[in-house]
Amino acid sequence: MSSFHQGNFTTALFILVGFPGMEASHFWLAFPLCFLFLLAIVGNCTIIYIIRAERSLHEPMYLFLCMLAAIDIMITLSTVPKMMAIFWFTSTSIAFDACLVQMFCIHSLSGMESTILLAMAFDRYIAICYPLNHSSILTTPRIAQIGLVAVFRGAALMAPLPVLIKRLPFCRSNVLSHSYCLHQDVMKLACASIKINIIYGLVVIIFAIGLDSLLISLSYYFILKAALSLSQEARAKALGTCLSHLCAVFLFYVPFIGLSMVHRFGKTHGSNIHTVMANVHLLVPPVLNPLIYGVKTKQIRHRIGRAFCSTRS
Repeated sequence: MSSFHQGNFTTALFILVGFPGMEASHFWLAFPLCFLFLLAIVGNCTIIYIIRAERSLHEPMYLFLCMLAAIDIMITLSTVPKMMAIFWFTSTSIAFDACLVQMFCIHSLSGMESTILLAMAFDRYIAICYPLNHSSILTTPRIAQIGLVAVFRGAALMAPLPVLIKRLPFCRSNVLSHSYCLHQDVMKLACASIKINIIYGLVVIIFAIGLDSLLISLSYYFILKAALSLSQEARAKALGTCLSHLCAVFLFYVPFIGLSMVHRFGKTHGSNIHTVMANVHLLVPPVLNPLIYGVKTKQIRHRIGRAFCSTRS
């Protein structure tokens, strides 16, 4: 058992769960989980390799995609190995400090991904609404600066979360409701006021994730407005370049917002809905993003095809 002390931990452990009520199936559930893990790693590494190797892909849209793929790899590595250990080896315990590190990684990487998705929307907005100025506005140094801003913003916004958890006393159950550590999940186990945690969590969601999604929506409003003034062929081509990004936006924001709503307002006792939504939020985008971009982006699709042809020959 973990030992709780008023105000801090000594040798505390949290207990992670898989799917409550489905423990007998955990061993078999780990196999599709392992497949998704390998698919996410191979898919995103392939995207990074192709963009790095193909000089014609050294454009803003693909450089941002490369950043998105790197973030998806880190999110996958920070969550899935422990989940497979839970399902295959019943390794459900996690040290308090390790839980805080995982929490920071998950939340900060999610913040970085939101920033990169916003940058990709800005890139599409400039490319369609101001095509003549696109190369002069989004230069390579500026793209690198945007990447650094995404890293700093995500880390700075989420750094207070483990600090706010660290100050809390824990004297109740130490069983979490997910297979990894989330701030909104851990704070509910505290036996002191969590008002500051709730307020800061809402501030982050509203002024980071909420603001990013609002700006992305606004950018697509202007994109659609500009596209409607083009010829039918030019309009289809312009909107076609946005399709993959829109899919990535929906894959990220819909489960994220849904999970936040379920945690704050939903009645999840006896239900696995929040567990399913949490796994969808962290597992589905890293798996599907490279597939979507690989299928929908002609340049990447052709480069992958050439790589396979050269390997077979």
